[in-house]
Amino acid sequence: MCRTLAAFPTSCLERAKEFKTRLGIFLHKSELGSDTGSVGKFEWGSKHSKEGKNFSEDVLGWKESFDLLLSSKNGVAPFHAFLKTEFSEENLEFWLACEEFKKLRSKKKKKNPTTH
Repeated sequence: MCRTLAAFPTSCLERAKEFKTRLGIFLHKSELGSDTGSVGKFEWGSKHSKEGKNFSEDVLGWKESFDLLLSSKNGVAPFHAFLKTEFSEENLEFWLACEEFKKLRSKKKKKNPTTH
């Protein structure tokens, strides 16, 4: 069942607002810092190039689906940077390692279909 906002403790609502604010900076920054991995610099609001437009569409899709954020290279890097500020980057690193392991297992099954 969905719970109304009144049902949540005030501390949870304050934490959610803080979380939203911290993630919101990614939508308004003009460039990423060098600590976000291999993403480099992007024009977040650029409408002049096709790549900038696609990136903006990606960012807007992230608020609809967490899976879209994690499946996008442009989404993982800023999310990883955010998790660093929360001292939680190992959670994402673990998830990425699990996804890589799944890919390795599926490649191995395709290569040798006789093993289970």
